[in-house]
Amino acid sequence: MAQVEKRGGLLRKSSASKKPLKEKVVLMYDEIFMTEDPSKCSPRFWEELFLMKVNLDYLEGKLESLDGEELMKIKDNINCLFQHCIQALGEEHPIRVVNALQTLCALIRGVHQKNKSTSGFDIINMLMGFDKAELCMKNLMESLDSLLCAEGSESLKSLCLKLLLCLVTVTDNISQNTILEYVMINSIFEAILQILSHPPSRREHGYDAVVLLALLVNYRKYESVNPYIVKLSIVDDEATLNGMGLVIAQALSEYNRQYKDKEEEHQSGFFSALTNMVGSMFIADAHENISVQTNEAILLALYEAVHLNRNFITVLAQSHPEMGLVTTPVSPVPMTPATPLGTTPPSSDVISSVELPLDADVQTSNLLITFLKYSSIVMQDTKDEHRLHSGKLCLIILTCIAEDQYANAFLHDDNMNFRVNLHRMPMRHRKKAADKNLPCRPLVCAVLDLMVEFIVTHMMKEFPMDLYVRCIQVVHKLLCYQKKCRVRLHYTWRELWSALINLLKFLMSNETVLLAKHNIFTLALMVVNLFNMFITYGDTFLPTPSSYDELYYEIIRMHQSFDNLYSMVLRISTNTGQWKEAASKVTHALVNIRAIINHFNPKIESYAAVNHISQLSEEQGTARILPGIKLL
Repeated sequence: MAQVEKRGGLLRKSSASKKPLKEKVVLMYDEIFMTEDPSKCSPRFWEELFLMKVNLDYLEGKLESLDGEELMKIKDNINCLFQHCIQALGEEHPIRVVNALQTLCALIRGVHQKNKSTSGFDIINMLMGFDKAELCMKNLMESLDSLLCAEGSESLKSLCLKLLLCLVTVTDNISQNTILEYVMINSIFEAILQILSHPPSRREHGYDAVVLLALLVNYRKYESVNPYIVKLSIVDDEATLNGMGLVIAQALSEYNRQYKDKEEEHQSGFFSALTNMVGSMFIADAHENISVQTNEAILLALYEAVHLNRNFITVLAQSHPEMGLVTTPVSPVPMTPATPLGTTPPSSDVISSVELPLDADVQTSNLLITFLKYSSIVMQDTKDEHRLHSGKLCLIILTCIAEDQYANAFLHDDNMNFRVNLHRMPMRHRKKAADKNLPCRPLVCAVLDLMVEFIVTHMMKEFPMDLYVRCIQVVHKLLCYQKKCRVRLHYTWRELWSALINLLKFLMSNETVLLAKHNIFTLALMVVNLFNMFITYGDTFLPTPSSYDELYYEIIRMHQSFDNLYSMVLRISTNTGQWKEAASKVTHALVNIRAIINHFNPKIESYAAVNHISQLSEEQGTARILPGIKLL
């Protein structure tokens, strides 16, 4: 018997004497793309169509091959196909429902791809017709809602979510997707929550449900009342919020695991052996080769949850075993349509509805720790625009957390200590810290470590000013909480002070280049104000009196940097120019720091001269500082 091959909807026999035969479903598609109603000659046409396996490539390709005029000629048939697809969703036969869902995906994608330049209203007209659009979308959303909430096939639920994701992501700008107005009117919010609150459904569909919710929340969020925003902000069901948190934690944890695997593979390879012989001269360049695709979709979902729902803040601190240490079987993911936003959903939840037993040797974690680790990876490389935006979103989420009173309470809680292994950018002048040497500390220490790490590692030609401003804002908000609640955090504050001073030095040494693009005085003012907080209110939140000594010692030791900053801002503020007012604010903010320097420097120089010491040690310096602090 001659072999049969399936290519582009053709059934092609190996014998050259025979004409190639088309699949029946392809022949039926061809009838739809004629100007006449295909059901005229075949009354059972639509019933038979949905019993045939869908040929997505052929259907989408056919739509793409038509020009605008040709497409308008068959508009009635496309409307009819769309309506019959919706009718088929109510059928009891699952094959009809599956084929209808896949056909709808192909129709929506194909028509949108062909009409990218046209308005959303034209696309609605092309798919279902203006006169029937409202009823069509109402029936479609009700059918999808019923399928998602039913006890039926998990594959059907997956296809429903894929169809909704297809519907939401067909346009580059979600707010220009006019068809989503009907999704706002006919809400599926409760169906999404049901998936997240039910562990078996969450394991199968949680990722798609969370991404879909995040996208729907962003539809015209600043232009009109979005019902999904309103509903998400008042969710208080613990099972639903925890389910959402588990999905986000798993997706971020999967990214962290992939990055760690690639990093270990990179370190054990040939390049690692070569650098051991010739030194770490090219370590920064080597690190750039480690790349894992970031997951902005799930990051957006985390932002919306933290930003909109105060009850979700409690989920950040829910403890569970480290997800990377637990593995589960991979469950199949339906392939229609392609996953939106270029992200890959995790295989399944590693945490079930029943909390896994905690082992004394297993490091506990939570969503916040997983997010901090993710951020430490993403924020390492901001040279490419994609990662720059991802790093910015991480800092925005951290800002939301740092602004929340309850979040600050558990961040600073001495009874909630964790060992957080942040990823640090390889640099020639420092060694990689051993994971086992990391201390258990309150979570706020990890947040501060992350901010210090960012400050130290991003002083470069393409200066990420916006990210630096947000980074300093996070530190400022944490200090405000500590001052307000008199929290004495045992933290190595000197690392933060040193990083801030080095940032000021970088701004001064690159003044000309940076001023051509940025208002560096805004950032300089924020840094100086942080020092002013430590000077003025440090007695309320610094852990010991010796911490105050260290602060003054650091200011005096680096007095030349502050003197240079004062000279720079004084020069610019006394001249007429664009930056006069901004520089003037920095001049006034430096009053406290200059008073300290002018008070102690003469005393220290005098002590050094009398005792014939060229340079004072830290102990000698603080010995001279301590008696004089009370005089200020």
